[in-house]
Formats: sequence, structure tokens, C-alpha cells
Amino acid sequence: MTEDVQLRINENKGAFYIEVNEKQEAMMTFVFAGEDKIIIDHTEVNSGNEGKGFGKKMVNKAVEFAREKGIKILPLCPFAKSVFDKTPEFNDVL
Repeated sequence: MTEDVQLRINENKGAFYIEVNEKQEAMMTFVFAGEDKIIIDHTEVNSGNEGKGFGKKMVNKAVEFAREKGIKILPLCPFAKSVFDKTPEFNDVL
């Protein structure tokens, strides 16, 4: 059973998501703002998955993605924003 964060992009929007046993259990959606920024607008974790760190894993993946692409993140989603607020090492992508 893997809990790797996957990425799906469809034109100017996308999602980081986690599947467990072929079922999507968590998703964090974003939209591209121009060429050099994504806006994280929503994070959702299915009930029963509390405390598994899925949300934080998706934020970590978003940060990796931003660093790879040389882009910035605007975390409008309250959950994502709280993770950024608590994780100063992510400030380079803000």
C-alpha cells in the first residue's frame, strides 16, 4: 500500500492527490496564475484519514513541484496556509 502523492494537471489547473488501494483519499487543488505561480485553493482529505499526514504530504509535494519548476505558491487554502506558516523552510516558494 503506497501513499505517494500524485499530480494531475489539466490546462491551467491541477491537483496533488493520494490514492490508497486505488481510491482517492486526499486531494489538494491549484490553479496556475500566469507562468510562474500556482494558487493552492482547496485541500480535502476523506474522513477516516485524519492524522495520517496526507495534507502535509501534498503540501510537501507542491513545494517540490514549485522548486523543480522555479515557480511560486500562493496558499489561499487555509490548511495549506497553516502548513506554510509553520514551515519556514518553505518560504523560498512563497
